Amino acid sequence: MTSDTQRPLLFTNARTESAFEEIPIINLEHAQSTDPHARKALAEEIRDACVNVGFFYVKNHGIPENIVSATVAAARRFFALPESTKAALDIHKSLNFKGYTGLLGENTNPDNRGDLHEGFDLGWEELTGASRTDDGVMTGENVWPKNLPGFRKAVLEYYHAAVKLGKLLFPLFALALDLPEEFFDDKTTKPAAIMRLLYYPPQTGSVDDRIEGIGAHTDYECFTILWQDDVPALQVLNKAGKWVDAVPIPGTFVVNLGDQFARWTNDVFKSTVHRAVNRSGVERYSIPLFFGTDYDVRLEALPSCVSDDFPPRYEVVTAGEYVKSRLEATYAHSKTEQ
Repeated sequence: MTSDTQRPLLFTNARTESAFEEIPIINLEHAQSTDPHARKALAEEIRDACVNVGFFYVKNHGIPENIVSATVAAARRFFALPESTKAALDIHKSLNFKGYTGLLGENTNPDNRGDLHEGFDLGWEELTGASRTDDGVMTGENVWPKNLPGFRKAVLEYYHAAVKLGKLLFPLFALALDLPEEFFDDKTTKPAAIMRLLYYPPQTGSVDDRIEGIGAHTDYECFTILWQDDVPALQVLNKAGKWVDAVPIPGTFVVNLGDQFARWTNDVFKSTVHRAVNRSGVERYSIPLFFGTDYDVRLEALPSCVSDDFPPRYEVVTAGEYVKSRLEATYAHSKTEQ
């Protein structure tokens, strides 16, 4: 057995004796405390969740409820539009995967037949309308529905509130990795955040186990900030092979780690498999924001996460190359000539 002194730093204090049975709730009240001990204590809670679960809830997150409510209302209006109107914004018409996805248009689990949800994807855009032109392989503008007053404003206000929360979390992740709090600052100068509005119809009648709301998968970026309504659907796979329910908790968001952090930390931080299965009999809405590094950042294993016995597990790629390759695979089965 490898001794603790031979393990990467973050393995020595990891609590990994059993499979998780519940998802921790972390209070962000002291995230910006002037007391460094308070911030460090919070980071240690985050480290424990990242090493052992890969998921946690956050409360006192700073996103106003009125912004959430306005965005959910906007999503309901959008998904109620005629199919032909939504199809005009088909994501396959976009070179950077922005726009609308219809039912079964994605397939996150290759063993499945498709994902039973509709989606609307967008990336960075200022409220003034300015978008970025230097995102490498992911460069491109958002697309917006016409004749849907207030939709863009509501959605972008939520987007920027969630990005603000993401920026609050990065220094805490740095501390959790025994890095300086500002470690990620120069790697997130152009936040590569993709947001989705998701609508899940109820999955009723005879059940096809190869069709789920979203099939089992890991996320592609550093971490995801998820708002979910009160309809239970999200499930997280523990290392014993059991699906653990991530039940909706009012006033919280779910944060889960993605593949960029797993690659950066050499799998010390978990990018945990999860899925959404809506068999509640009612419709469900959720809003994930996938927060990654700048697209030109190289995903190289951190020194604290490698050793002679734990060499780097992944080839080095840029964040943009990795995200685009995963998106291409996800949408490949529904792609037709546009």
